[in-house]
Amino acid sequence: MNTHDRIGSITIVGGGSAGWMAAAALATYLGRGATVRLVESEEIGIVGVGEASVPHIRAFNGQTLGIDEAEFVQRTRATAKLGIQFNDWGRIGDSYLHGFGTLGRSLGPLPFHQLWLKLFLAGRAAPIGAYSPQTVMAPQGRFAPGDPQAPPHSPLADIAYAYHFDAGLYARFLRELGERRGVQRIEGKVVRVNQRADDGFIESLLLESGETVGGELFIDCSGFRGLLIEQTLRTGYVDWTHWLPCDRAVAVPSAGAGPLTPYTRATARAAGWQWRIPLQHRVGNGYVYASRHLGDDEAAATLLAQLDGPALAEPRLLRFTTGMRRRFWHKNVVALGLASGFLEPLESTSIYLAQSGITRLLDLFPRRDFNPRLVERFNRESAFEYERVRDFLILHYHATERDDTPFWRGCRTMDIPDSLQEALDLFRSDGRYFRHGEDFFALPSWVQVMLGQRILPRGYHPMVDEMPEARLAEHVEGVRTTLAQAVATMPTHGDWIDRHWKAPAP
Repeated sequence: MNTHDRIGSITIVGGGSAGWMAAAALATYLGRGATVRLVESEEIGIVGVGEASVPHIRAFNGQTLGIDEAEFVQRTRATAKLGIQFNDWGRIGDSYLHGFGTLGRSLGPLPFHQLWLKLFLAGRAAPIGAYSPQTVMAPQGRFAPGDPQAPPHSPLADIAYAYHFDAGLYARFLRELGERRGVQRIEGKVVRVNQRADDGFIESLLLESGETVGGELFIDCSGFRGLLIEQTLRTGYVDWTHWLPCDRAVAVPSAGAGPLTPYTRATARAAGWQWRIPLQHRVGNGYVYASRHLGDDEAAATLLAQLDGPALAEPRLLRFTTGMRRRFWHKNVVALGLASGFLEPLESTSIYLAQSGITRLLDLFPRRDFNPRLVERFNRESAFEYERVRDFLILHYHATERDDTPFWRGCRTMDIPDSLQEALDLFRSDGRYFRHGEDFFALPSWVQVMLGQRILPRGYHPMVDEMPEARLAEHVEGVRTTLAQAVATMPTHGDWIDRHWKAPAP
């Protein structure tokens, strides 16, 4: 194979978590065979809303980048995350947990929730949260990673978890890692983007200092503005505001109070929802809302009135349009992070979508001819991923009985994508859900959220009736009691951090 057709120069526009994740990954896997440069300006700063994550980050950090977990946790002042607690979503007063990982233990070919459904509909089983390690651990404030020495069927064998972390500290940590691996950082603002006359490919960037930075492949991590993918290449944007009506967020850090909870909290409010993300040194808070139903000052006042402790800064306002680029990869530009689209942080997917895009780019990395088949595949898989996450988010808003405000009445009665309507109809009938290909959210996630939002199936899979009822009851109850006993032996989340993950004093 001719090595002269290999891409030898990659330029990333924008830092933050997305930019430095991409830089570190490319430098790690391309080695010295390609120059990786990152252009960013200290004056512009980063958005930094991605302070909660999903379990995929553990594989990306550990397997893709080779990061030591304890070092990452200490450097970013992180805590563990077992899932998300949703308050007041189905009705005011409701509360449920969407936990990571498995749900019960199957018996034969059927998923556990089908076995549970028969008993629950007959009043003979506890709520579904009693059958998942994460949803038993989280309310008790307990945490420990999975024990590889535990028996295969033990609930302690594999504990899925993610992190809450300081996004600014994560970007700084990744920058140090990337620069050690050869990434060249260039400080400066881009004032002009130069394109090739014959095909419109990006050729170089002119910085405010007068410096010109070239490249063969450009990665757009410039945030919402999409400096390359949109402002230059005019790729277009698919707007999903009619399904996900929140278009603003106000965010503020606060002092912590009480024990460190190993879960994110999402509390539904009159015109959106409020997040609470506990870190070792502070709590991240925000109110995501629809500006047509709530003013910015009122949103900030509502948020400040609901904090655990004193605010540590002035509230910061973010404006966004939920949706995705019509093409994530166009010509020689690949958009990652907020430049590729935005799905609000309800299920903490922002960091994941950036990491997934980076992994996909590594898999489909081009040569200088930019094979259109690779580009097409990248765009198709990226759009599929965004659309499936979109449907999962819409589920939270649409499946509600709330009618106390115009916002919730609109969400409850809106038209939804056909793909989501089909999923709801099947689940309402007899609790079935069919995963679509590489859909990120697996069966346990859909089951927990649909049940949590008061979608209780009318029946269950007919094969359940072929199982002896005594065996069924013994199995389901055995899962519950085994979990309860195992979790009771775990340390508290705070104790685990103090022993293994405690960040040094600043």
